[in-house]
Amino acid sequence: MDAKCFVPAQAMNPVTQSEGPPSTAITQQKTHVLVGVTGSVAALKLPLLVSELLKIPGLEVQVVTTQNAKHFYDPQEISVTLYSDSDEWKLWKSRTDPVLHIDLRRWADLMLVAPLDANTLAKIANGYCDNLLTCVIRAWDLSKPLLFCPAMNTAMWEHPITAQQVERLKAFGYMEIPCIVKKLVCGDEGRGAMAEVPTIVEKVKEVLSERGLAAFR
Repeated sequence: MDAKCFVPAQAMNPVTQSEGPPSTAITQQKTHVLVGVTGSVAALKLPLLVSELLKIPGLEVQVVTTQNAKHFYDPQEISVTLYSDSDEWKLWKSRTDPVLHIDLRRWADLMLVAPLDANTLAKIANGYCDNLLTCVIRAWDLSKPLLFCPAMNTAMWEHPITAQQVERLKAFGYMEIPCIVKKLVCGDEGRGAMAEVPTIVEKVKEVLSERGLAAFR
Protein backbone atom coordinates (compact mmCIF):
# COMPACT_ATOMS: atom_id res chain seq x y z
CA MET A 1 0.00 0.00 0.00
CA ASP A 2 1.21 3.49 -0.75
CA ALA A 3 2.15 5.81 2.09
CA LYS A 4 -0.87 7.98 2.83
CA CYS A 5 0.75 10.05 5.52
CA PHE A 6 3.99 10.10 7.41
CA VAL A 7 4.39 8.18 10.66
CA PRO A 8 6.47 10.34 13.03
CA ALA A 9 9.71 8.91 14.35
CA GLN A 10 8.32 8.41 17.84
CA ALA A 11 5.46 6.36 16.38
CA MET A 12 7.67 4.34 14.04
CA ASN A 13 8.83 2.09 16.87
CA PRO A 14 5.59 0.29 17.71
CA VAL A 15 5.07 -2.42 20.30
CA THR A 16 2.52 -5.19 20.32
CA GLN A 17 0.55 -5.12 23.55
CA SER A 18 -1.42 -8.03 24.93
CA GLU A 19 -5.00 -7.67 26.02
CA GLY A 20 -5.69 -7.31 29.71
CA PRO A 21 -5.25 -4.74 32.46
CA PRO A 22 -2.25 -2.41 32.28
CA SER A 23 -0.58 -4.08 35.25
CA THR A 24 -0.32 -7.39 33.38
CA ALA A 25 0.29 -6.09 29.85
CA ILE A 26 3.24 -7.64 28.03
CA THR A 27 5.02 -5.78 25.27
CA GLN A 28 7.05 -7.31 22.48
CA GLN A 29 9.59 -5.19 20.68
CA LYS A 30 9.26 -5.41 16.92
CA THR A 31 12.26 -5.70 14.63
CA HIS A 32 12.09 -3.22 11.77
CA VAL A 33 13.29 -4.17 8.29
CA LEU A 34 13.40 -1.53 5.59
CA VAL A 35 13.39 -2.97 2.07
CA GLY A 36 14.79 -0.87 -0.76
CA VAL A 37 13.78 -1.77 -4.31
CA THR A 38 15.39 -0.40 -7.48
CA GLY A 39 14.78 -0.53 -11.22
CA SER A 40 15.80 -4.06 -12.09
CA VAL A 41 13.35 -6.53 -13.57
CA ALA A 42 13.94 -8.55 -10.39
CA ALA A 43 11.68 -6.00 -8.68
CA LEU A 44 8.92 -8.28 -9.98
CA LYS A 45 9.68 -10.40 -6.91
CA LEU A 46 8.99 -7.62 -4.41
CA PRO A 47 5.49 -8.85 -3.42
CA LEU A 48 6.85 -12.35 -2.77
CA LEU A 49 9.87 -11.03 -0.88
CA VAL A 50 7.72 -8.88 1.41
CA SER A 51 5.27 -11.70 2.10
CA GLU A 52 8.10 -14.10 2.98
CA LEU A 53 9.81 -11.58 5.26
CA LEU A 54 6.54 -11.03 7.11
CA LYS A 55 6.55 -14.72 8.04
CA ILE A 56 9.56 -14.09 10.30
CA PRO A 57 8.23 -13.76 13.87
CA GLY A 58 8.26 -10.26 15.30
CA LEU A 59 9.21 -8.54 12.05
CA GLU A 60 7.75 -5.30 10.74
CA VAL A 61 8.52 -4.30 7.15
CA GLN A 62 8.34 -1.06 5.19
CA VAL A 63 9.48 -0.45 1.61
CA VAL A 64 11.30 2.40 -0.13
CA THR A 65 11.07 2.30 -3.91
CA THR A 66 12.78 4.17 -6.70
CA GLN A 67 10.62 5.57 -9.45
CA ASN A 68 11.96 3.14 -12.05
CA ALA A 69 11.28 0.13 -9.82
CA LYS A 70 7.56 0.92 -9.93
CA HIS A 71 7.51 -0.25 -13.54
CA PHE A 72 7.94 -3.87 -12.45
CA TYR A 73 5.37 -4.48 -9.69
CA ASP A 74 1.82 -3.58 -8.72
CA PRO A 75 1.77 -1.42 -5.56
CA GLN A 76 -1.60 -2.95 -4.70
CA GLU A 77 0.20 -6.26 -4.15
CA ILE A 78 2.45 -4.76 -1.48
CA SER A 79 0.84 -5.30 1.92
CA VAL A 80 3.07 -2.88 3.85
CA THR A 81 3.72 0.86 3.72
CA LEU A 82 5.46 1.85 0.50
CA TYR A 83 7.42 5.11 0.30
CA SER A 84 8.69 6.85 -2.83
CA ASP A 85 10.36 10.13 -3.72
CA SER A 86 7.12 12.11 -3.74
CA ASP A 87 6.49 11.26 -0.09
CA GLU A 88 9.71 12.99 0.96
CA TRP A 89 8.65 16.26 -0.67
CA LYS A 90 5.00 16.09 0.37
CA LEU A 91 5.97 15.81 4.02
CA TRP A 92 8.51 18.61 4.24
CA LYS A 93 7.10 22.15 4.00
CA SER A 94 8.97 24.00 6.72
CA ARG A 95 11.88 23.64 9.13
CA THR A 96 9.81 21.89 11.79
CA ASP A 97 8.51 19.16 9.48
CA PRO A 98 9.89 15.60 9.53
CA VAL A 99 12.66 14.58 7.14
CA LEU A 100 11.53 11.23 5.83
CA HIS A 101 14.89 9.70 4.91
CA ILE A 102 16.24 10.47 8.38
CA ASP A 103 13.19 9.10 10.17
CA LEU A 104 13.33 5.92 8.08
CA ARG A 105 16.99 5.30 8.91
CA ARG A 106 16.17 5.80 12.59
CA TRP A 107 13.20 3.44 12.38
CA ALA A 108 15.00 0.56 10.67
CA ASP A 109 17.03 -2.09 12.49
CA LEU A 110 18.15 -3.66 9.21
CA MET A 111 18.04 -2.54 5.60
CA LEU A 112 17.75 -4.88 2.64
CA VAL A 113 18.19 -3.55 -0.90
CA ALA A 114 16.72 -6.14 -3.25
CA PRO A 115 17.21 -5.84 -6.12
CA LEU A 116 20.12 -3.43 -6.36
CA ASP A 117 20.44 -2.42 -10.01
CA ALA A 118 23.63 -1.26 -11.74
CA ASN A 119 22.62 2.40 -11.66
CA THR A 120 21.89 2.52 -7.94
CA LEU A 121 24.99 0.44 -7.19
CA ALA A 122 27.07 3.12 -8.93
CA LYS A 123 25.27 5.90 -7.05
CA ILE A 124 25.81 4.33 -3.63
CA ALA A 125 29.46 3.51 -4.35
CA ASN A 126 30.09 7.16 -5.21
CA GLY A 127 27.99 8.75 -2.48
CA TYR A 128 25.16 10.06 -4.66
CA CYS A 129 21.89 10.74 -2.86
CA ASP A 130 19.42 12.03 -5.43
CA ASN A 131 16.30 10.12 -4.39
CA LEU A 132 14.67 8.87 -1.20
CA LEU A 133 16.36 5.46 -1.26
CA THR A 134 19.88 6.75 -1.82
CA CYS A 135 19.35 9.45 0.82
CA VAL A 136 18.42 6.77 3.37
CA ILE A 137 21.54 4.80 2.46
CA ARG A 138 23.82 7.85 2.54
CA ALA A 139 22.53 8.61 6.05
CA TRP A 140 22.61 4.95 7.15
CA ASP A 141 23.80 4.12 10.67
CA LEU A 142 26.82 1.91 9.98
CA SER A 143 26.34 0.09 13.28
CA LYS A 144 23.22 -1.49 11.74
CA PRO A 145 23.31 -4.20 9.06
CA LEU A 146 22.67 -3.32 5.43
CA LEU A 147 22.30 -6.18 2.95
CA PHE A 148 22.29 -5.75 -0.82
CA CYS A 149 21.32 -8.07 -3.66
CA PRO A 150 22.86 -7.07 -7.01
CA ALA A 151 20.77 -7.73 -10.11
CA MET A 152 21.65 -6.78 -13.67
CA ASN A 153 22.37 -8.14 -17.14
CA THR A 154 25.41 -10.42 -17.38
CA ALA A 155 27.27 -7.97 -19.61
CA MET A 156 26.76 -5.23 -17.02
CA TRP A 157 27.78 -7.56 -14.19
CA GLU A 158 30.99 -8.53 -15.99
CA HIS A 159 32.07 -4.93 -16.62
CA PRO A 160 35.21 -4.29 -14.51
CA ILE A 161 33.69 -1.32 -12.72
CA THR A 162 30.95 -3.49 -11.20
CA ALA A 163 33.39 -5.52 -9.10
CA GLN A 164 35.04 -2.30 -7.92
CA GLN A 165 31.71 -0.83 -6.86
CA VAL A 166 30.59 -3.99 -5.07
CA GLU A 167 33.88 -4.07 -3.16
CA ARG A 168 33.42 -0.43 -2.18
CA LEU A 169 30.01 -1.21 -0.68
CA LYS A 170 31.49 -4.14 1.21
CA ALA A 171 34.25 -1.83 2.48
CA PHE A 172 31.50 0.35 3.97
CA GLY A 173 30.42 -2.70 5.97
CA TYR A 174 27.45 -3.61 3.79
CA MET A 175 26.81 -7.32 3.17
CA GLU A 176 26.44 -8.74 -0.32
CA ILE A 177 23.96 -11.50 -1.12
CA PRO A 178 25.59 -12.56 -4.40
CA CYS A 179 23.74 -12.72 -7.68
CA ILE A 180 23.34 -16.07 -9.41
CA VAL A 181 23.65 -17.71 -12.82
CA LYS A 182 20.40 -18.31 -14.68
CA LYS A 183 18.57 -17.45 -17.89
CA LEU A 184 17.68 -13.77 -17.65
CA VAL A 185 14.46 -12.12 -18.78
CA CYS A 186 16.30 -10.62 -21.77
CA GLY A 187 17.16 -14.14 -22.95
CA ASP A 188 20.85 -14.08 -22.02
CA GLU A 189 22.16 -16.77 -19.72
CA GLY A 190 24.85 -16.02 -17.16
CA ARG A 191 25.58 -14.41 -13.81
CA GLY A 192 23.62 -11.34 -12.83
CA ALA A 193 20.23 -12.56 -11.64
CA MET A 194 19.17 -11.59 -8.13
CA ALA A 195 19.52 -14.31 -5.51
CA GLU A 196 16.36 -16.36 -5.03
CA VAL A 197 13.88 -15.08 -2.44
CA PRO A 198 14.38 -18.04 -0.03
CA THR A 199 18.14 -17.39 -0.06
CA ILE A 200 17.58 -13.71 0.73
CA VAL A 201 15.14 -14.44 3.54
CA GLU A 202 17.47 -17.01 5.10
CA LYS A 203 20.31 -14.48 5.08
CA VAL A 204 18.09 -11.91 6.77
CA LYS A 205 17.21 -14.48 9.44
CA GLU A 206 20.90 -15.30 9.90
CA VAL A 207 21.87 -11.67 10.38
CA LEU A 208 18.96 -11.00 12.73
CA SER A 209 19.96 -14.01 14.80
CA GLU A 210 23.62 -12.97 14.91
CA ARG A 211 22.64 -9.47 16.03
CA GLY A 212 20.22 -10.73 18.68
CA LEU A 213 17.39 -8.66 17.26
CA ALA A 214 13.86 -8.88 18.58
CA ALA A 215 12.53 -11.41 16.09
CA PHE A 216 14.77 -14.06 17.66
CA ARG A 217 14.66 -13.11 21.32
